[in-house]
Amino acid sequence: APPAPTHPPEEPAATSAPLAQTAPVAPSSAPSSDPTAAAPAAPYKNTIRWTTASEVDSFGFDVFRGESAEGPFERLNTKPIAGAGTSDESHSYAWVDDTIDPAKEYYYYVESISIEGVREKFTPVSRARAKLAPAPGTAP
Repeated sequence: APPAPTHPPEEPAATSAPLAQTAPVAPSSAPSSDPTAAAPAAPYKNTIRWTTASEVDSFGFDVFRGESAEGPFERLNTKPIAGAGTSDESHSYAWVDDTIDPAKEYYYYVESISIEGVREKFTPVSRARAKLAPAPGTAP
């Protein structure tokens, strides 16, 4: 008998996920070995990670990016990354910025948002180095 056609596994129906769950990140593909390829196939990204030792009235977090340590900075996430409310436990968070120019370095910081709406800078500004050397002729 001919083999049965294969189908991809069915995705479970969407359900409301726990607030602190982060979306899975798709694995990146390897760059093309074809020397005539215009650009590598692998996407470039910066991952911003932070951890809390405990949280009190934590509504969530916003991630900001700038092109210099002094700013200006722009918020990257459209909705706050959900916090853990009030918790004595440590929580780890991450935000993947896949909108970068791989030849530029960027600066990031995280801002916390309380349940009352009070915003505070949660992390110091950190630098993410460029992933690629600048194109020839663009150096100062």
